[in-house]
Formats: sequence, C-alpha cells, structure tokens
Amino acid sequence: MRKELRFGFALMAIIVAATALLMPAPSEWTGGHLGLLMLALVVVAIMLGFPTAFTLMGMGVLFAWLAYRMQNPDIATRQTLDLMVQRAFSVMTNDVLISIPLFVFMGYLVERANLIEKLFKSLHLAMARLPGSLAVATLVTCAIFATATGIVGAVVTLMGLLALPAMLRAGYDVRLSAGVITAGGCLGILIPPSVMLIVYGATAGVSVVKLYAGAFFPGLMLAGLYMLYVILVAKLRPDMAPPLPDAERHVELPPSTAGVAKQYGTRALPALLAALKGPRDAGVAAGTIMRQLFVTLLPLIAVAIALTAIHGNLTKADAVADVLPDSLQSFDSDYSSGGDLAEPPADEGGLQEPPADEGGLQEPPAADGLAGPPSTGGDLAEPPGAEPTVAEPAAPSLAEPAAAAAPAASAEAAGAKSAPRGFWIAVAVCAALLVAYYAMLSFERLEIFKMLLSSFFPLAVLILAVLGTIVFGLATPTEAAAVGAFGGVLLAAAYGQLNFGVVKESVFLTAKTSAMVCWLFVGSAIFSAAFALLGGQELVEKFVLSLDLTPIQFMILAQFIIFVLGWPLEWTEIIVIFMPIFIPLLAHFNIDPLFFGLLVAINLQTAFLSPPVAMSAFYLKGVAPAHVTLNQIFAGMLPFMGIQVIALILLYLFPGIGLWLPGYLYN
Repeated sequence: MRKELRFGFALMAIIVAATALLMPAPSEWTGGHLGLLMLALVVVAIMLGFPTAFTLMGMGVLFAWLAYRMQNPDIATRQTLDLMVQRAFSVMTNDVLISIPLFVFMGYLVERANLIEKLFKSLHLAMARLPGSLAVATLVTCAIFATATGIVGAVVTLMGLLALPAMLRAGYDVRLSAGVITAGGCLGILIPPSVMLIVYGATAGVSVVKLYAGAFFPGLMLAGLYMLYVILVAKLRPDMAPPLPDAERHVELPPSTAGVAKQYGTRALPALLAALKGPRDAGVAAGTIMRQLFVTLLPLIAVAIALTAIHGNLTKADAVADVLPDSLQSFDSDYSSGGDLAEPPADEGGLQEPPADEGGLQEPPAADGLAGPPSTGGDLAEPPGAEPTVAEPAAPSLAEPAAAAAPAASAEAAGAKSAPRGFWIAVAVCAALLVAYYAMLSFERLEIFKMLLSSFFPLAVLILAVLGTIVFGLATPTEAAAVGAFGGVLLAAAYGQLNFGVVKESVFLTAKTSAMVCWLFVGSAIFSAAFALLGGQELVEKFVLSLDLTPIQFMILAQFIIFVLGWPLEWTEIIVIFMPIFIPLLAHFNIDPLFFGLLVAINLQTAFLSPPVAMSAFYLKGVAPAHVTLNQIFAGMLPFMGIQVIALILLYLFPGIGLWLPGYLYN
C-alpha cells in the first residue's frame, strides 16, 4: 500500500477511535452526541473521497430527520423537506455570492491571455541582481497572477511548466523550487480579490469589503516573508540557489535601439535626447526616437501626475460655512427691535372666532362685515413694532460692499491650506529616486521596462481597479467583480486571445466552479441546521466554556484545530463545516470576527500545502519532470508552512497589520 493511503487510513482510524472513546454508551446518547457523530462521519466520508457538497447534504438531511423525529415523528419528513427548501432558497438569495462567478470568469480569461510567460521572463530579468532571483521572480509572478485569477491550480500548473524547468536548469534545489511554486500559488486565496474571503464573509456574516481591506497587508507580509526566506537561503546556501550567469541576464537590443546606443552611449535618457537633437547619422527615424523617449519618461510623468494630484488634495480648501458680514448679522436685531411679528390685537377687529355662547359656525355681523385692523390714516398698516423697519431700511448692509467683502476674503484665506512638510520631503525623495533611476537606466534595462509594461502593468492596473473600487467604497464586491470580468475580456482581446473557443471554455469552467461553491453553501446550510437542531452546537459551547479559557487560549486552540484540520481537509470544507461552530463562540471571548477571519485566512494556506490532501503538490507533480518525486515536493513545502505559522503569530501580536486599513477607511 502507498504511503499516502496508509497515512489517510491512519487518520481516519484515529478519528473513528477518538469518537468511540469520547462518546458515551449508545443508551446515554443525546441529540448533541448525535451531532458530534454526524461531524465525525462527514470528515471520514470526505477523506474517503465522497463529494463534499453532497456528503454534507446527505448527512444533514439524514440527521435533521432524526432530530425532527425525536420531537414529532408524524411531521418529521415534511419538516426535513421544508428545511432543505428554505436553506437552498437562502443561498439563492444571497447577493454576496453573485461576485464569485464574476471573479472566477475574470480569472479564467486572464489565465488564457498568456500573460504569465511574459510576466515571469520580465520579472526574472528585472531581479537578476538579487540572490535567488529566479525563485524571487517566481514568487512575485505567482502572487500577481494568483491575485488576478484566484485559481490556485491554474497558477501552480502554469508555473510548474514555466518556472520549474528554468530553476532546475539553473541548478536550483528541487525542494526549494517546488516549495516556491506551491507556496506562491496559494497566495491567491489570501490576497484580494479572493473567493475564500467571500465564502468566509458569507458564512460568518462579516463584510467582504472589510475582509478585503484587512487581508491586503497580511497577504503582502506573507509574500514578503517568502521572498526573505528565499534570499537568505540563496545567501547562506549558494548551492541551493546559484546566481544567474551573465548569458541569462543579457537582453538583445532591437536594431533601432542598438544604433542609438552605439552612437550616443548606453545610458538611455541622455542618448535619446542627444539623438533627438543631434545629426541623424544613427540611422533611426525621429518618430522612433520620440516613442522610445516617451517610454523612457513614463516613470517621470507618472510620478509628476501622482504628486500633483496629492498636492491638490492636500491644499484643497476646506468647506467653510457661510458667514454673514457684521452689517447683515444685525438683520434680525434691527428688524425685530420691536419684538417678533405679532398678530393684530384681538380686540381691534380682524378675523376672529365666533362667540362661543351662540354655538355653531356663524357669519360675522352684517353691519361690520369682515373688518381689518383699525388705522389712523385709513391705509393698511403693519403690525406694531415693524414700523421703523419699513420706514428706514438698514442701508449699511447693501451700501457698503467693501465691508461685506472683507469677512468673505478672510474666510477664503482661512480655508486655503499649504502642503505639509512631509509632502515636500516625499517630493525630494521621489526626485532623488528618479535621478538614481535615470542614472542607472541603460538600454537593456529600458527593454526590460518595456517587457514589464506589456505584462506586469496591465495585470497591476486590473487588480488595482478591482480592489480600489471595493476598498474605497466606489462599488460593492459584486459590481467590482463585474468590472474585473470586463477587464479580463479587454486583456484577452488586447493580447489576441479572445475568441469563441476561449470564451466558451471560460464560461463552462466558471459555471462548473460556481455550481460547486453554491452546492457547498447549500450543503453547509443544511448541515449547520441539522447540527444545531441536534444540540451539537450547544454541546460544543458548553464544553469550550467549561474549560474556562482566556481569549488568548481560545484563539490558540481554535487556530491549532484549524491547522490540524488543514492536513486532511481543504479550505472549503473547513470554512463551511467548522466556521459555523467557531463563530458563535467569538462573542463570549470578545473576539472580532473580522480579525478571526484574517487569522483563519493565513492559517488556511496550510490546507493546500499539508499532506495528504496537499492539492498544490498534486498539481505540481502532474506537470513536473519524472525525476521530481512527491516526497521532494512535500519536503519543499514544509519550510513555507513554518513561515505561515510565523506570519500567523506576527498578525496576532500586531493586529494592526490587518485591522489598520479597514479601521482607517470605514471607522
């Protein structure tokens, strides 16, 4: 029997034995014990290979029927069927889940745009001077591509075809190469836009927008720790990650650029300026030089536009409330010096109530008719107290424009702001960096920059457009997913890969993946309802609360359980089965579900790397050369699992890494 099978059967035997030892005698079973038995059976059935969604639904329906039967056997079947319909309908009406097929469709289109080969080549040339440059470039490529697609299997498979042969040819260690590809491919389930965060948000009732904002810096931190580990290994063990030879770093220049470099020097900016204003003996057309110069100046233009926009935002005048000049501020006092406008005295006539003693509505006396207030001059008079206003209007308020304009000018001056000192320090730093950049910019580096322009920047713009609209509140996750899907269509069209076959395959795979996720939610909803009906949730809560744990101890216990569950189960199963058990306990320990979700997101990275259900290892083994064994891939993943634990500890010790951005943006 193979080692993997022995390990899997051993785990199942441990689960069954633990269930048998911890459960009381069958005669003493309660509904809660039946719920725990259902949980153990679900885990064993999934490990045996049964489909997760239908296993959850089947077990949920069976044990829900048992729960209802214990209450009222006559209507148990009808209640169970009602439960199935209600739970399925609640999933169908969940608006958050609409974003899943859109993000998945974006990922499949970007995957088929054939950007990853150009991206990997340009990045490994740009990072050629770094120790372990091929491995670092692989991690950056995996992080960017996994973020844009969110499809772990696609990223690991493609990088296994592109990066693994290149690293093995360069003399890299097999285990290090395999670990870099498998760990880097899993970053897509952590760095937004991530389908896993959407599933957790829908399960735990946490805002997906806040989850995206919170997961941004932890994802970058984890990717940075991976790169730091690779650089340290390359420095301490050069035999595991040897530097690239000079032949691998060389970039062939096109004829036009080679002519300018030969005539005016290798530094790009001075040479292009000299070729533009000098004699045309380099044999290059002026239009070509202008295009090359424009590409060369793009970083300067981008920095100038960004700094100008920031300066305008910093110096924008605050909204100032309308302030009346002094001459108009006395309007109320001048016009009401005799008191407020008063009703005419009741005893002087006017429109009056009919006498109460005569009863009913009556006409006023015919002799007097409808009388107005008496006046000495016979004309209609203003009420008392307003006579000075009509007779003598306040002239200074309109006759002295200078006096009225002075307060407005002072208000405008008060609203104007100057840029803070930190902005000018940032300008100086950017200027120094630009000077250093253009001092080192050779024509070879300019060609690498062009390669990045055609591979890295389109993906970066797509990712920032999707994340920016979500994080800054410009769109909901569903609307941003629609923008991302449209961006994927544009990318595929721009690179000549948009045709009927690509669209058909992408739509089919999107429907398949979305159906799997939705059925998982239906199965999870039925399973959770059955677990609660049987009293399993109450039993777990009583057991955990009886341990009298502190919040720190509970967090350690919960993350340890999730870490162990990641070995036999995938992240989807852990979230939809076990998160409904953990989430109700968070309120007792005063733990923020957002922070708990970020810890879970890092912890679940191990679900793709831990044997025996390490899907990344099997994805890579399917495309790796024959001499790369599964044990070597597993051994290469173990150091990266340790890094994930370190990242988990850092996030717990410094929660601001995950909570600062959502707090700053939304609180």
